[in-house]
Amino acid sequence: MKKAKVAIIGSGNIGMDLMYKVLRNPNLEMSILVGQDVDSPRLQIAADLGIRTSSAGIQAIIDDPDCCDIVFDATTAAVHKMHAPILKQLGKKAIDMTPAGVGALVVPAFNLEENLDADNINLISCGGQAVIPIIGAISRLVPVEYAEAVNASGSKSVGPGTRANVDEYTHHTGDAIRSVGGAKTSKALIVINPADPPIKMHNTIYCILERLDEQLAAKIDKAVHDIVAEIQSYVPGYNMTTPPQFDYERRMVTTMVEIEGAGDYLPKYSGNLDIITQAGVRVAARMAEQM
Repeated sequence: MKKAKVAIIGSGNIGMDLMYKVLRNPNLEMSILVGQDVDSPRLQIAADLGIRTSSAGIQAIIDDPDCCDIVFDATTAAVHKMHAPILKQLGKKAIDMTPAGVGALVVPAFNLEENLDADNINLISCGGQAVIPIIGAISRLVPVEYAEAVNASGSKSVGPGTRANVDEYTHHTGDAIRSVGGAKTSKALIVINPADPPIKMHNTIYCILERLDEQLAAKIDKAVHDIVAEIQSYVPGYNMTTPPQFDYERRMVTTMVEIEGAGDYLPKYSGNLDIITQAGVRVAARMAEQM
């Protein structure tokens, strides 16, 4: 199979972590890393690995559209909204790593196959990748009246791009819990924890259901374990620390997960980066198989 050529726009934490994962993937060829600062040490890291680099931003793709088949946009939500129509006009498959919400909302473990033909795929957020599969697995069995997801990540793993997107994160993740995960109402919260040594990414998921009994609880428990196994097929550090806990009186299910990163660019505590970059590479690899 011919490899798909990949461009990454954005040389921040997510862009750099993506680069190392793309280099390892047998379906993908790391073609160009694009940033904005000509003196960026991160562009130099890529250049030292023999990867083409540019500090011209998206203009580098415009000037040489044959450099890539797939473009990861690891900038910010506001910037991606400007990039999206340009990439579409160039005929590029775009994988949006920001909470811009322009394209199809995708969580690989949950709804990738039905969205593979989309020209722009949005990966929602790190928290969305962690919690929506579990909420969705439950909502396939019983209506979820309310879902709440609390994401706690170590401060050292939250870069300036992510911090600039915090408002978009909470709104977009909450929306996706409804539109993708199937909850009727929802809330997403983020906690940036300054503890040192840094904590791993930790997510607590609360669901209030239309109904709950022991028979349904058994089905939910199996469905959640099954979807966790599917996520682990591309995010090995995804770990369910608290399996579904059932409160029959309040019709509530509580689950907790923790993500340890692969340590490709940042230390292993940066599971919040790892889950979304692993998801992005899974999407790109499947796109490559379709080309």
